[in-house]
Amino acid sequence: MAEAADRDPTPGPGADPDPDPEGHKGPLTIYLVKQLELAIRSFMDEALRPYGLTTFQYTALTVLQHRGRLSSAQLARRSFVRPQTMHEIVRALEERGLLERAHAPGNRRVMEARLTREGEDLLAACAPAVQRLEDRLLLDIPEKRRSDFRQGLEDGLASLTGWHHG
Repeated sequence: MAEAADRDPTPGPGADPDPDPEGHKGPLTIYLVKQLELAIRSFMDEALRPYGLTTFQYTALTVLQHRGRLSSAQLARRSFVRPQTMHEIVRALEERGLLERAHAPGNRRVMEARLTREGEDLLAACAPAVQRLEDRLLLDIPEKRRSDFRQGLEDGLASLTGWHHG
């Protein structure tokens, strides 16, 4: 897998040397987005380590903070991980008292997770470290281009997943 990230993303022989209609040269946008994701994940893991959280755990907690009660399957979809992975994440967070699970109203077969006060407090404690990373990401992007950058990311996400912010 690491080998794929090290490969030259330029097209092979016979491929259109300039497939970008705007004439941009260099790596494909999807390659750049993946590199950005990997960098963010590395820096997030480092920033969250003092709080005893991984990026995946932090993501799950923030999804619950914004969405309220969710089943593990719903949480997995919104956190972009497999259900099996989310099951492990939920179990670890529950053991730490950062979330709790209860039967869903109207369906006792479904367990829903929700953030506990301890989970909310931990997210509040993490917020400055995460904001510093956000600020670092945007540091070299001129203020007037930041909303276009965010909009481009949201548009790309919507194109691939149908997910729309807001």
